[in-house]
Amino acid sequence: MRTVRVRASISFAGLVIAPRIAEFYALHPDISVQLTSFVWADKFDEDPADIDIRYGTGDWDDGAVQHLGHEYAIPVCHPDYAASFPQPLTIQALAAGRIISIMGSEADWGQLSEQNGLNLQTTGDWFKVDSSFIALQSAIARAGSVMVLKRFADHYLEQRILIAPFDYRLPIRLAHFLVRNGKSIPREEVQIFCEWLMSASGEAAADKA
Repeated sequence: MRTVRVRASISFAGLVIAPRIAEFYALHPDISVQLTSFVWADKFDEDPADIDIRYGTGDWDDGAVQHLGHEYAIPVCHPDYAASFPQPLTIQALAAGRIISIMGSEADWGQLSEQNGLNLQTTGDWFKVDSSFIALQSAIARAGSVMVLKRFADHYLEQRILIAPFDYRLPIRLAHFLVRNGKSIPREEVQIFCEWLMSASGEAAADKA
């Protein structure tokens, strides 16, 4: 069986690839996928993967880089947490509640407020974590609300495990990119996985329109 080695952040691996990997297997049962996660990667190391999924500006020079679509963040929370506020719920009340903050994205609420003239007053970061995956798990446990990339929240929103109570969205300058190791580009199974992931990302982008 042919194998494709894929590296991604724990959030992209767990929230984007893992929920859809059965779809890939149904299409290509002869291709094995080896998925590993990292906190942050900006180059292929001594034991490189065939494919990296990286987050940034796309200015890497160690492989073939493909953009996986523009990103935006949205506020999400558990339905029970939303129901714990006086109704109807307002974005101002949600922002003033318990905020789960993702390191590196602490300014998102303020930027959302400024962009939309919302005058949001947050009470600070009640709980700060280093990945969207942990933030979303905390939100599922009713710990509070989080501004997170919609791509990462989609799986839970589709199942109504979490909700996005408002239509506000914050465009994000950084994005996810597919980076193919130059040594692996000629292999058919690598190309097949890349095309599948690009198609899946294209469907997600269409959902955003």
